[in-house]
Amino acid sequence: MRAGMWMVAAAVAATTPVEAAPADRKPPYYASIAPARARMRTGPGRTFPSSWLYVRAGLPVRVVDTFKEWRKIEDPGGTQGWMLGTMISNTRAAVVQGGDPAEMRDKPGGPHILFRAQPGVVGRVSQCGNGWCRFDVKGQAGFIQVDRLWGVEPDEVLP
Repeated sequence: MRAGMWMVAAAVAATTPVEAAPADRKPPYYASIAPARARMRTGPGRTFPSSWLYVRAGLPVRVVDTFKEWRKIEDPGGTQGWMLGTMISNTRAAVVQGGDPAEMRDKPGGPHILFRAQPGVVGRVSQCGNGWCRFDVKGQAGFIQVDRLWGVEPDEVLP
């Protein structure tokens, strides 16, 4: 998907305070966009032109580089650019990928399907391990296979 598709979607409701990404964290790592409006720039500074305006708080991003207070990010569509570190939250999020809805189960590998999440749905991730993550979409939570998400590495473990 193109990055522009991510810019016009509604914001994910925040249920906890934003935790800014620490400056000393070594890339690459996943994070999310903190504010409801955040500019991506072509270089690490305010004098560089904006390339995108994101209007979706909670969108997962991958931090691939740092320069002083700037973070070079990649969005789910593959677009890369620079954003102020204060615009990046340490809160983990992911987006459902693939062509079909993803099944959300009551437990990792469990038999009960709680609901299905359409491709493009964004939610918070936690409790990842053994190929599954707990995925919370505005209070509706279940376990989803990691290979259906952008924002989590296949072998990643989250508490």
